[in-house]
Amino acid sequence: MSFYVYMLECADSSIYTGHTDDLEARMAAHNLGTFQGYTSSRRPVTLIFQGEFETREEAFAVERRIKGWSRAKKLALAGGNWSDVVRLARI
Repeated sequence: MSFYVYMLECADSSIYTGHTDDLEARMAAHNLGTFQGYTSSRRPVTLIFQGEFETREEAFAVERRIKGWSRAKKLALAGGNWSDVVRLARI
């Protein structure tokens, strides 16, 4: 089984980061507003990044790390711009 870290861009342009073992179902739940929480009032949401991990613990650790990042660094990761991710890590 795989676990995923994902980032969503919300309708208000904010970025939400989470983790799951079923990305397709989680995306549907976010867009349907199934769970009352951050994204339920910011729909629709668009998947801008996903990373795959072997364990839930790894995925959760990466989620927590990304949540502490600046918006610019999150967008650099989502765009695959590794040089900016590194540069922004030094700021």
